[in-house]
Amino acid sequence: MPSGLVALLDDVAVIARAAAASLDDVGLGVAKAGSKAAGVVIDDAAVTPGYVTDFTPERELPIIWKITKGSLRNKLLILLPIALVLSAFLPWLITPILMLGGSYLAFEGAEKVIEKFGGAQHGETLEGPVGDAAAFEQARVSGAIRTDLILSAEIMAIALSQVADSSLFTRAVALALVGILITVGVYGAVALIVKMDDIGLHLAKKQGKGTQAFGRMLVNGMPKVLTVLASVGTLAMLWVGGGIILHGLEELGVPAPAHVAHAFEHWLFVLGGPLGSVLGWIGYALASAVVGLVLGAVIAVVVHVIGHMRGKGEAGAH
Repeated sequence: MPSGLVALLDDVAVIARAAAASLDDVGLGVAKAGSKAAGVVIDDAAVTPGYVTDFTPERELPIIWKITKGSLRNKLLILLPIALVLSAFLPWLITPILMLGGSYLAFEGAEKVIEKFGGAQHGETLEGPVGDAAAFEQARVSGAIRTDLILSAEIMAIALSQVADSSLFTRAVALALVGILITVGVYGAVALIVKMDDIGLHLAKKQGKGTQAFGRMLVNGMPKVLTVLASVGTLAMLWVGGGIILHGLEELGVPAPAHVAHAFEHWLFVLGGPLGSVLGWIGYALASAVVGLVLGAVIAVVVHVIGHMRGKGEAGAH
């Protein structure tokens, strides 16, 4: 065999081995990043159904598809390039940006709590008069995509922390794959949740008493499940937002609030015995939610006071 061809084949073999090693690195990075981001993924799945529950059945899947496309744009076209640039040139800026997003989540969650306790409703629902159905739907989709942007930023930041020592190629591919897999998983689960009552209705019309009973159980149970998910989604906004703030303060040299939350977590862990891990997680989540609620309520008051003053100023100008 000519020596030039032998050299070429050797080069191809080296490239193939390097590519295989890179794929192994990517696979390991995806596994590590995905497992670390699992908590925020669950929160994302809990938050999203609340944006779909007011709509008629025929609009549910189209709306979820719109949100899914928005989520992919968030992760692949906005957050992925920003994460790679910041990790390469301005890694210190990642924490303050995440804290801004956490503050927004806390504000959104606090607004929902205020509304539940008799505060003024902000935004239309289908239970009240809707001026423009298309505009209402678009507003809901936009709100869901904004919330997804913050949750996705947290997911991508967690994923990035797990592959920070890898090459730029490995980081880019791992983050892209994590983003795609998580988006498909979250919104696939959301679609299944919101259509479960329709599945139950279909099963209730089938032959067989067991199938019909299961179908009726789904039909009767899903409104309760969606109500619970709406509450869990609000709590998720608060505990994720508060958790981002606690972690961010710790990163910025203000560890006391996070230490208090971790002390509460440890106390419940010791107190819980066999259930210590679960109780500890709940304790830290509750501490984070309290931080999120307090911060979000303060932001909500400031926003509404400024809005009220601006409205009075505009009225006075007329």
